[in-house]
Amino acid sequence: MLDYRRNFVVGGCYFFTVNLLERRRTLLTDHIDLLRDSVRRVKRLYPFHIDAWVVLPDDLHCVWTLPPDTDDFPVRWRLIKLLFAKGLPRTERLSATRRKRAERGIWQRRYWEHTITTELDHVSHIDYIQANPLKHGYVSRVQDWPYSTFHRYVHDGILAADWCGDIGGLPTAAE
Repeated sequence: MLDYRRNFVVGGCYFFTVNLLERRRTLLTDHIDLLRDSVRRVKRLYPFHIDAWVVLPDDLHCVWTLPPDTDDFPVRWRLIKLLFAKGLPRTERLSATRRKRAERGIWQRRYWEHTITTELDHVSHIDYIQANPLKHGYVSRVQDWPYSTFHRYVHDGILAADWCGDIGGLPTAAE
């Protein structure tokens, strides 16, 4: 039998991408306080350190470091997703399968997870997270996206407020 947990690392550092089921919805930013509260509640029960996080309207990316005695990030994600979904009104469309299983139609069932193994890998994923709102065209400057740990990095003196520049000043493909 295949051991699906073979890549889990006790006290490990992980990059995640978690998506809404309906990718064009804006539930995550529309209900950012509910998402933040869900994360806080889970962190109290099952601690983890948030190295970086960005919340976009329909997905989120983050890097977590787990405590040295656990590799169980799935329970954390299951609870965050559950608490967030429970706090929303039931307005989503449900497939027959989800209805049969009494599931909400908020989140994709799976998420992308990558074990971070080097400092370069860690920095690259954090940079990816911080620049994501710019990449998707939500803002022209990283500092203008409110739902990101970028602001913590600026406050702590790790990054400059103008990190990644201003795409308004970049030449377009036509130039």
